[in-house]
Amino acid sequence: MAIAPFKLAISLGNWDSGHSISSKGASHTCCNPLISRNPWIYCFRSSRSLSIQKRVGVFCEAVTESKGAGAGLAANFGQDRLSKAARMRYVMDNEPYCLNLIDTPGHVDFSYEVSRSLAACEGALLVVDASQGVEAQTLANVYLALENNLEIIPVLNKIDLPGAESNRVIQEIEEIIGLDCRGAIQCSAKEGVGITEILDAIVTRIPPPQDTAAMPFRALIFDSYYDPYRGVIVYFRVTDGTIRKGDRIYFMASKKEYYADEIGVLSPGQMQVDKLYAGEVGYLAASIRSVADARVGDTITHFGRRADKSLPGYEEATPMVFCGLFPVDADQFGELRDALEKLQLNDAALNFEPETSSAMGFGFRCGFLGLLHMEIVQERLEREYNLKLITTAPSVVYRVNCVNGDTVECSNPSALSDPGKRKSIEEPYVKIEMITPKDYIGSLMELAQDRRGLFKEMKFITENRASIVYELPLAEMVGDFFDQLKSKSKGYASMEYSFVGYRESELIKLDIQINGELVEPLATIVHRDKAYAVGRALTQKLKELIPRHMFKVPIQACIGAKVIASESLSAIRKDVLSKCYGGDITRKKKLLRKQAEGKKRMKSIGRVEVPQEAFMAVLRLEKEVI
Repeated sequence: MAIAPFKLAISLGNWDSGHSISSKGASHTCCNPLISRNPWIYCFRSSRSLSIQKRVGVFCEAVTESKGAGAGLAANFGQDRLSKAARMRYVMDNEPYCLNLIDTPGHVDFSYEVSRSLAACEGALLVVDASQGVEAQTLANVYLALENNLEIIPVLNKIDLPGAESNRVIQEIEEIIGLDCRGAIQCSAKEGVGITEILDAIVTRIPPPQDTAAMPFRALIFDSYYDPYRGVIVYFRVTDGTIRKGDRIYFMASKKEYYADEIGVLSPGQMQVDKLYAGEVGYLAASIRSVADARVGDTITHFGRRADKSLPGYEEATPMVFCGLFPVDADQFGELRDALEKLQLNDAALNFEPETSSAMGFGFRCGFLGLLHMEIVQERLEREYNLKLITTAPSVVYRVNCVNGDTVECSNPSALSDPGKRKSIEEPYVKIEMITPKDYIGSLMELAQDRRGLFKEMKFITENRASIVYELPLAEMVGDFFDQLKSKSKGYASMEYSFVGYRESELIKLDIQINGELVEPLATIVHRDKAYAVGRALTQKLKELIPRHMFKVPIQACIGAKVIASESLSAIRKDVLSKCYGGDITRKKKLLRKQAEGKKRMKSIGRVEVPQEAFMAVLRLEKEVI
């Protein structure tokens, strides 16, 4: 998958000497809510982002050289969708400030989490690699920041590299995003250059939040995770009012009420406090049993003195990509169920329901926010729970318009209604923007055209780099589209996509028949124009993988009752003519006819067992050709 961008929200305020926090001998105090600031840092999740986190932490004496604030992120790079938060102290002109860093995943699958991080901030740091320049995911998230009227400070990192081109990257930022880069900060996290300038710019250029300490308490949840001993731990930013330990709180979207048994800040470990003010970032534990009760974007308020309305922007998570997960060893079905339930405690966006396959046994049909989310869950199941899994080809949610006027959603091809009962099928479309060097424009346009893409726009953002915009079905994206994009551009292109809605398409269900019997796990929903190519590829692959039998085995790809592609496995035959050394031809014909009749009887009662290895190979092929 693409390198996921990430964000860091930083809450800054003068260090108030009113009350202190202590943990393991370290003493900290809470920041004054009246003069706090909340900027948001954007860069790509890579070594440069983790280096910046560590360098800032070391500079502010929150961490040591051997253990940076981003150490946990580095260990779980690309395998975690949770936000990270840390608080540290910075002194400027003999005035102490506290910095609250919030790190969230920035991939398009988690754009909702990004928007909630933005809602908690008043400014942003745009960190761009001085050797690579602006990439596609940078644009999508910076535009979100601009829409939220955040103050953006451009920062160029990795200026120490031999290939760094600071002037070219500054020109790119000005031309593509439209930011004034005369005050851009050039830094190197590796060498420790420019860190002081970054922190000074945050304090001086980011405006303070409004003084709302006297208003009814409201807090925005930007993340939550499940602790097996304390229940759900909620990360939040206090927007209005104050919260004290022991307060009775109310979640406005889930309509649940709890007592705040523990509140505190992260510096970077959890440290308890008695009170948090407007503008501060902290955590709370209230013996919450399910993450679904404290979803990202929900508003926390006091039970007795409730706010009139919740903070805007809350949305329910909607799965966009589905696939089947089956254990290789059928005895691990119970372990797979337990593992999914444990993951769901931390990830309310994960949906799953039992599914039975004649080929692969018992498993689960799982729904995900997108491809990266799906890969994260699969990786965690295999790495943390030692499960060996078979994954079916990912599919999307189709809308089926029935002849009786009903509209139903379908994510499993085997659940698609008969052609006589449906009027049309709609599929989700996405808008994709590819940023590429000009040498690869033709190859990427050809790739998008092959995936049923609709060309929308192309523009040169600089002399040597272009932006290409297409609209194409999400089903064409869930296979190997990104791998092909990187292959055709030699790794230089980047992409970003967003959901644009459902559109009616000429889609059909492609069935696979082996020896006249339907094999439901291999059924797929494809566009009519691609049906023959997909059917031919699947039948040819199955012919290679299914072992020969004592009778002829036809392998057919069908649309309803119509066969569009066919292959056949020839029967294993005994040489019945080996004992005939001469004589009349009728003797030989009699032996051959007797053999043919036996094969015919055998075929009528024989069953073809498709080996599991064949299913796994065909499922991998489906991900490539569909």
